[in-house]
Amino acid sequence: MANIGRINTLSISKLDHYGASLDAGELGEIIVLNRNLPANAKVGDAIDVFVYHDSKDRLAATTHKPKVLIGEAAFLNVLQVNNVGAFLDWGLPKDLLVPYNQQQIAMTVDNSYVVFVYLDDDTGRIVASSKLNKHIHQGENIYKRGQAVDLLISDVTDIGYSAIINNQHWGVLYFNDVVRTIKVGQRFNGFIKQIRDDGKINLSLEAIGYEKVDSLSVKILKQLEHNDGFIPLSDKSAPDLIYQRFSVSKKSFKMTIGTLYKKRLITISPEGITLVDDKNGK
Repeated sequence: MANIGRINTLSISKLDHYGASLDAGELGEIIVLNRNLPANAKVGDAIDVFVYHDSKDRLAATTHKPKVLIGEAAFLNVLQVNNVGAFLDWGLPKDLLVPYNQQQIAMTVDNSYVVFVYLDDDTGRIVASSKLNKHIHQGENIYKRGQAVDLLISDVTDIGYSAIINNQHWGVLYFNDVVRTIKVGQRFNGFIKQIRDDGKINLSLEAIGYEKVDSLSVKILKQLEHNDGFIPLSDKSAPDLIYQRFSVSKKSFKMTIGTLYKKRLITISPEGITLVDDKNGK
């Protein structure tokens, strides 16, 4: 059976002048219009479509993937507000509704908000909510230190940035662990830094421990090879210069070049780091 609010692979059961009928199992046949059909589509072909309710509340399908699926969080812009709620741009002709009772604060046109998308049990319709705590929870039992995760920044607090981990759980990026400007709504890869005794999760934008050292070591060595064996950065360089070049903190950079120095792969001077020449040991 097809799942509303998700990408489904459905077979074409009939073609007509307006488009095609797709076999959606228990949901019956779902129409996909010609403009959303692949070229030269024929009966029996299986196509990937997003299933949702159109402007007339009929089940419909489109080959266009929206900006967010059910079970995911996203940062979306408000296009319209009326007596029903706020309507967000999620990349489909029918805008995504956030009912008034699902708004953490009153939404206004041309502003963007982090929302979670779900299927409403009462109406069977796809809706969104900015009351994130109803959908995002603690997740200390399913993560490991150093694990790579997807992050969506949802808020700025007194201590750092609140982030949604893998569309499911809360984490925090402390200000002293961030060396670049971050804004609400940004999505990027991060890492689990610590799972605290209270169940809260601390995050990092850099790989943890030796994994971080190893990956950064490779990057530094490659840059040295491409720059005649010298980079004008050292453990004395300013943090912003290090970040501009390697997108890491000064602490990570110092730890990595220290490891490379101990392995006799580089030399370090106040002016920068130099690749050791294997032929003469210099």
